[in-house]
Amino acid sequence: MSRFFVIALFLLGTSAWGNEAQIRKVLEPKLGAGKIEGVQPGPIPGLWEVRVRTEGGLRILYTDATAAHVIDGNIHEVRTNRDLTEERLRKLNAIKFEALPLDQAVKVQRGDGRRVLVMFSDPYCPYCVRFEKTLQQINDITVYVFMFPVIRPQNADHSKAVWCSPDRAKAWL
Repeated sequence: MSRFFVIALFLLGTSAWGNEAQIRKVLEPKLGAGKIEGVQPGPIPGLWEVRVRTEGGLRILYTDATAAHVIDGNIHEVRTNRDLTEERLRKLNAIKFEALPLDQAVKVQRGDGRRVLVMFSDPYCPYCVRFEKTLQQINDITVYVFMFPVIRPQNADHSKAVWCSPDRAKAWL
């Protein structure tokens, strides 16, 4: 019985790899500048998810096992009203907190700092300034601020002055 189980797993694995290879072989030449990052079974039986990196970012396409047909669009689960493609893209594009270079951010801590937040902020962004004022009302928080001057990039030296200040948090605020 266990020998049958091992053979079945091997055949399933070989079939999945064969489908991935076939999908890559058919689709890669047709993607232009896009590059296939991964192929795996999709959210619907018989459908394959193809992750493609383009100049505009990550996209998800769907195809059958032989790549005879491609679906370029989102899959919605009607029963739960969920956009499965959007959920998948969010998961794939999520940045792990531990991977952020926190030593390159301005650290602002109030109270014991047990709540931790990272934000990318432009010193000239009115919404960022408003959000900062809201954050100042919260105690026991640590905010790591990555300065990102996009509104007035010519004034990037203001961000450099904050970074070079002896008390970066005070200079930022």
